Amino acid sequence: MIYEVTINNKKYEVEVERGQAAILSTKEVTAPVMQPQAVAAPVPAAQAAPVAQAAPAVNIGAGEAITAPMPGNILDIKVSSGSQVKKGDILFILEAMKMENEITAPKDGVVQIQTAKGSTVNTGDLLAVIQ
Repeated sequence: MIYEVTINNKKYEVEVERGQAAILSTKEVTAPVMQPQAVAAPVPAAQAAPVAQAAPAVNIGAGEAITAPMPGNILDIKVSSGSQVKKGDILFILEAMKMENEITAPKDGVVQIQTAKGSTVNTGDLLAVIQ
């Protein structure tokens, strides 16, 4: 069977046969242009929903950002901020689609955790920085 999957604005054509998968082609996908719509009347302040505050900006500096490869929940954090890690060490367990995925260190260094156990993350969300 051939499936078309879009991940991080790239479209992949994947053939799956008897448990084996092969990428047939890839292409860049552009986001659809949204047409402006009429704005609803403002909601009175008493009924307004609380506004979520933006996460504070993180200065990555010379470090390498470790981001979520897919949306999911952080089930476990295997290291603490300030820990020395080696390339390949398991940093996080990310649950996505009922599967537990290990997020590993891409290089040796000192890790600074930027998320918490139990957090829900989206693709590309910052999980940690290794310096």
